[in-house]
Amino acid sequence: MRGVGRAIFAAILLLIAGTLNPIYGIAAVSDAHFYVNNTHYVFSSLHTWGWVTVILGAIQLIAGFSLLAGGTFGRVIGIAAATLGAIGALLAVGGSSPWWALGVFAICLIVIHGLLVYGEPIEQRA
Repeated sequence: MRGVGRAIFAAILLLIAGTLNPIYGIAAVSDAHFYVNNTHYVFSSLHTWGWVTVILGAIQLIAGFSLLAGGTFGRVIGIAAATLGAIGALLAVGGSSPWWALGVFAICLIVIHGLLVYGEPIEQRA
């Protein structure tokens, strides 16, 4: 089966993101001095963004553990979580760390690709 290594890599990336996102979300909700004070948010406040990040992190953790267990549920939820993470990263490009946001966007695309090609049959060479 093609893509087993990529699926494991995607699961590990989802577990890492699922660990870091709640930490960043809690920092946003608790008014920590981690974020820049003069940043203006177009769609919501910092508290709302923090709660969205905490929930996204929980979804990413569930997807990562399900992928490592070999479940199809993890593949579907992993694609959804990586897509939401990519959208969130694009929304954060205008913030205080645009290069970090672009890096997260690239990693989300790698995860989506790894989960989409998982399970394709290997072509037989003549």
